[in-house]
Amino acid sequence: MTSLVAGVLCIAAVASTAAATQDDSVLAQQEQEAFQQAAALVSPSVVRIETVGGLDRLGRFLTASGPTTGVIVSEDGYIITSSFNFVSKPSSVIVVLPDERRLPAQIVASDQARMLTLLKVEATGLTPAQPVPKKSIQVGQWAIALGRTFESSFPNVSVGIVSALNRIWGKAIQTDAKVSPVNYGGPLIDIEGRVMGILVPLSPQGRSETAGVEWYDSGIGFAIPLEDVYAILPRLKKGEDLLPGRLGITLKATDLYAPEPKIDRVRYNSPAQKAGLKPGDRILKIDDQVIRRFVDVRQALGTKLAGDTIQITVRRGEKQIARTVTLVAELEPYQSAFLGILPERVSTPDSVLDRTPAGVPIRFVFPESPADRAGLQRGDVITHWEGRPTPDAAALLDAVSRARPGQTVKIRFRRPAEAAAADTEEAEVTLATIPDNIPDRLPAAPLPAVPADATAADQKAADTGQLLRTEPKTKREYWAYVPEDYTPQARYGLLIWIGPAATDMQKQIVRLWKPTCQTHGWLLLGIRPARGRNWTPEDVEIARTIVDAFREHYSVDAQRIVVHGYADGGRLATQLAFRHRELVRGLLLASSALSGTVPENRPEYRLQFLLACGDQDEAWPFVEQAVKMVRRMKFPCSVIRLKDQGRQYPGDETVRQMARWLDMLDRI
Repeated sequence: MTSLVAGVLCIAAVASTAAATQDDSVLAQQEQEAFQQAAALVSPSVVRIETVGGLDRLGRFLTASGPTTGVIVSEDGYIITSSFNFVSKPSSVIVVLPDERRLPAQIVASDQARMLTLLKVEATGLTPAQPVPKKSIQVGQWAIALGRTFESSFPNVSVGIVSALNRIWGKAIQTDAKVSPVNYGGPLIDIEGRVMGILVPLSPQGRSETAGVEWYDSGIGFAIPLEDVYAILPRLKKGEDLLPGRLGITLKATDLYAPEPKIDRVRYNSPAQKAGLKPGDRILKIDDQVIRRFVDVRQALGTKLAGDTIQITVRRGEKQIARTVTLVAELEPYQSAFLGILPERVSTPDSVLDRTPAGVPIRFVFPESPADRAGLQRGDVITHWEGRPTPDAAALLDAVSRARPGQTVKIRFRRPAEAAAADTEEAEVTLATIPDNIPDRLPAAPLPAVPADATAADQKAADTGQLLRTEPKTKREYWAYVPEDYTPQARYGLLIWIGPAATDMQKQIVRLWKPTCQTHGWLLLGIRPARGRNWTPEDVEIARTIVDAFREHYSVDAQRIVVHGYADGGRLATQLAFRHRELVRGLLLASSALSGTVPENRPEYRLQFLLACGDQDEAWPFVEQAVKMVRRMKFPCSVIRLKDQGRQYPGDETVRQMARWLDMLDRI
């Protein structure tokens, strides 16, 4: 009897499983039909775009030559698509309509904030896409990404869900549907065949036409809401290129979710300055959005365009102040002011070596600099700037960075023989710009000697000499040279070497740079590519991981971190410096031009350049162009032209000149 019951139960279970499987199969079939129906509904609004001619490569990307996708937004021939489809600057553009007509298209205008481009073909009676109201889009709902690249008769389909809303500072819908260059410019639709947005590559960090491309087919895709596209369409139709709106402020917080967002800096001649905003103002509202955290400011401004007017409310002391501000496309380039000194490098914070009184001891006064003309001397200790104490070099550098070249300020300083804090002198200094020349000589900057009463804990052991390591997270090999007399009580500069992928230059680089490391207090860190491979875009973040891991074990001066690239390693070095502005303070390139767009010069992220190249090197003309671009953005940029030299790494004399540039990286 028991066996009979068990058999019946087994048959029932099998039948139940079979029924469930059949139900799942039916459901899957119904879903597939629904997706196809949704795609069919929007298909009359989806076009294929073909480009002819143009660049084969843009930066590190090979530009696509295959067809891409666009969406019809008016009956009379206007089509919206992704700006990525035109980064190659094609000589002509062809649009293939759903009825197979092939029409030449003109580029009308672009929205550089959302990475969209508007095209126009001579046609009437077209079917504009129907937008989904933004308020009705919900996280978790079906999302279908369409492209018309393989067959013009029916769009290709990728299915996912809406992962998040208001991404990339409020501009985009995020989806996990597969998004790649083949469907950039295509629609992201709902299950009813309405268009939620236009697929584009985007990145929260980058603003170039290729920013975000590295995420393709990764489960992270973005779409600009079509409702927003229709809102800006009249401006685009007039041929107006739309640019991100700039206010001209920097906030004190570095954590995106920090409360109490207060203004730290107001850029000169910016909309914020013209509106009377000041450092220390606490932002309360932007338009109707209440501002509670740093991220709220980015979100509120993220969708604004140049020419847009905003209402900003701040608290200053006990008062609330409201201002109307019109945003601009570009801010006046920031240019660092220059006092003209090198500060003494004392020690690490709270070190047993740090036994000097408060103030900034001067190691060197640059000839003909503002400090020199004001009578400052080596050994003087700067104690005050405009009446405010300057307890250390970081405080003085911050104060100088907030001033402008040509501005006159008052400083107080103490002479070596006048030990009492009250015995100070006052000088009036008119600030200059940072010079590009490299001095023929600088005084030695020996590391402070460890005092006799230092304990064993003060002298924590660290590996020194030539090191070969593997970073555990990335499994990537790297090498380093640490001076044998390294002490954790002193701050060291960090020189990050990125050489040619195909040539291991470790022995040569260590031989050339070892004297500088020993006499000037530098650590040398060599990044290697994966075995048997060239450098890839992914190596930027791998290099950053290695640097962070290395810094956990060694005392590094944050103001003296330099990336040094040579030949094809210069491309990766540039990307590391530009992408991680909060880390890198100097970019030293040899036989290599810059890769990518020169970023904005920002006072909170100090960056200085040195480009060295032989004038017979094939890279020299590009280096000359790079120097012009860097200086146009008001960065300090030094150049070493190696006369009658082709492609080879510099010799001892030039390395010593490079070392002097490194040695003045913390100039003020």
